[in-house]
Amino acid sequence: MTVADSPLIRPIRTEEYPAEAQLLRAAYSAGPYAAELAGNAEWERSESDTAGRDADGRVLVFEDAGEILGAASVLRPDSSHAKLAVPGEAELRLLAVSPAAQGRGIGEALVRAGLEEALRWGVSALRLDTGSRNPAQRLYERLGFEHTHELDSARSASGYGSSLTYRYPLQERPDVRVRLIREDEIGTVSDMVLAAYRDDYAHLDASYLAVIADVASRAATWLVWVAEDVVTGELLGTVTTPRQRELITLVSEPGEMDIRLLGVARAARGRGIGELLTRHSLRLARIRGAKQLSLETSPMMPGAVRLYERLGFDRLPDRERLIHLDDGSELQLLAYGYALRAHAETPVPSNK
Repeated sequence: MTVADSPLIRPIRTEEYPAEAQLLRAAYSAGPYAAELAGNAEWERSESDTAGRDADGRVLVFEDAGEILGAASVLRPDSSHAKLAVPGEAELRLLAVSPAAQGRGIGEALVRAGLEEALRWGVSALRLDTGSRNPAQRLYERLGFEHTHELDSARSASGYGSSLTYRYPLQERPDVRVRLIREDEIGTVSDMVLAAYRDDYAHLDASYLAVIADVASRAATWLVWVAEDVVTGELLGTVTTPRQRELITLVSEPGEMDIRLLGVARAARGRGIGELLTRHSLRLARIRGAKQLSLETSPMMPGAVRLYERLGFDRLPDRERLIHLDDGSELQLLAYGYALRAHAETPVPSNK
């Protein structure tokens, strides 16, 4: 079984704090900067303060058969352990893999998990730095991190040495933030998405409308995302995605990611929120390493069909199906997929 198939990355437990600190010590002592870190008081403070890092964000671990084999810290910018993140960003620090577990893809899996954690928070970007002798820089660039050369130069001029800094953008637009729903927003989002579907699609029957309105169940099982106006805090739209390695529709196949119930608030129509949430879903699928983003829609939703086709989704006729409505009629569902590996070097088209 490969790392990609194994759901072992999770938040650290308090009783595992000593094991995580011990892992960091072993991993970095075997790395290219062991001599420089030995006796470095600031490094030793960060290395040993697992509880503080966890309180300042989230410490993620890769656990196998009860043993912690890897760890990474996702930090908010006000953490005393963060070095680069500014307000509205997050920072990935102290990525480590046990020397005995090198070569299994654990480091990459932890970076992807760190990106998704930051995406859930709704921050604008995830930052990190690494030493010029650290081969991990190739991993960061392959995953899509941008090398921020100007920050390298500024830090070097300020006496921070020759570290390489990277940034991964997590938001499409500065005026709208996409993040996970909060518990106190469930009722608002239920009303919003139900109104969006009921107003636009008169053919929907009562049983499906009940599914649409049940945001609480979706948030407990899957990931419900909201688009939020950065200035006013108003919720503008929503979309649901599965958790890692799960699927939520019949249209998807293993190795893919799918989405459901994308809806835009009536007052937010014309602001490009549907496109924004689709692009957000594509970003999450890329972060997870999915080979395709798949979805279902209906011929009775022409606006959605036009959006997906304009963004480069391909029709998947062999996956399409009929569903039976409460009134005894049938509805043809359309299947679409965006092959992420085929589009790896091509940005998603934009109408901006």
